[in-house]
Amino acid sequence: MKYLRVLLLSLTICAFFSHTQAQTNDPVAVVLTADGPIMPPMLEYIKRGIERAERENAKVLIIQLNTPGGAIDTTLDIITAIRESEVPVVVYVSPRNAIAGSAGAMITAVGHASAMAPETSIGAASPISSSGENLTSTLETKQKEITKAAIRPYVTPRGEEALALAESMIDDAIAVTADEALEANLIDFVADDLEDLLQALNGFTVQMPDGAHTLNTEDIEIQELDMSFIEAFLLLLTNPNIAFLLLAIGVQAILIEISSPGGWVAGFIGAVCLTLATYGMGVLPINWFGIIFLIIAFVLFILDIKAATHGALTSAGVASFIIGALVLFNSPGTPEFQRVSVPLVVGTGIFIGLLFFAVLVFALRALKGAIQTGSESLVGKTGTAIMSIKEAGQVQVESELWSAEKSKDSESISKGDLIEVVEVRGLRLIVKKK
Repeated sequence: MKYLRVLLLSLTICAFFSHTQAQTNDPVAVVLTADGPIMPPMLEYIKRGIERAERENAKVLIIQLNTPGGAIDTTLDIITAIRESEVPVVVYVSPRNAIAGSAGAMITAVGHASAMAPETSIGAASPISSSGENLTSTLETKQKEITKAAIRPYVTPRGEEALALAESMIDDAIAVTADEALEANLIDFVADDLEDLLQALNGFTVQMPDGAHTLNTEDIEIQELDMSFIEAFLLLLTNPNIAFLLLAIGVQAILIEISSPGGWVAGFIGAVCLTLATYGMGVLPINWFGIIFLIIAFVLFILDIKAATHGALTSAGVASFIIGALVLFNSPGTPEFQRVSVPLVVGTGIFIGLLFFAVLVFALRALKGAIQTGSESLVGKTGTAIMSIKEAGQVQVESELWSAEKSKDSESISKGDLIEVVEVRGLRLIVKKK
């Protein structure tokens, strides 16, 4: 009982000091680094950061943003998450030379506070369709009006000049510098770095759902929250170059498995690559019509092996592959950051074509070459006569004894003479003197 009382007392003291320490902790600022396109993994990252900030009772959440843009539906979800946050969210376009393009401009404009580093830019927020193409006429007008309506409640308090600039970014796809955005009151600060931003935020008042909040960022503790491995990996899969390579490798591996069944490694690799490529293509704005050209390309590769047209079908397959990939990822109007690299497509197409051409060459050589297995492979081989052969006898070829007959045009064969196999008839060799 004595030891139990000591244990309970120790636990009580630890709990007391732990509670006291929690109450005297320095104020916390959670900092996220959102560097990349606005895609679903980025949404999950920002949501996780908001949850972390609310759990830590942080004074402020800072999103360091550098993005060329992204999906409009994901952007609207991020805007909702920011405005529903119980912790003030500050969007900071950084580092120098960073951009808040397209969807990034909208996210910056709706932060509870917003800032930009020097030499950064913001704007060009004209919406595009989910297939990556430019919108036209009525559909374009509707999409632009919806986009402007989504940010208007948050930009209107900044004044008419800020609202006009934000709407011009959507209507006319204009972009401005950090100083120009500050002059129009679209942002609150131009800050050199994170430390400079925290100094500017100290004493700044932001409007939250429950009223005005004055920020206290003096002597604040910075807690950086990086992307998790899964979030970073999924964001990588939305890179069009990665999605294209996974698609090419996956299809190639599946074709290898089909042409040489019995193994599992090629099939497993192909299935995994195609699954990952499907995720990326499901997020990217692609034109599925390009898949038809890719299917035609691989059909032509296979036919060239079977029909042996000496590379003609392979050349056509390479051209179809390149066209299919460019149609798939690089449709007119697709943003530059969501386009696949043309040199990568051409290089991959040529590599696959050369690979299939090499397979074709080996297949033709195998058809024209001498038989390497079975008794027929003995034709042309040399051996030794075990006994004199006038009409029939025995010979030794490659350590095996065979019944043999002398060919009609052969000289007499004596015991120990070197012989050459000229024909195989069932289980008997036709030989001549070497």
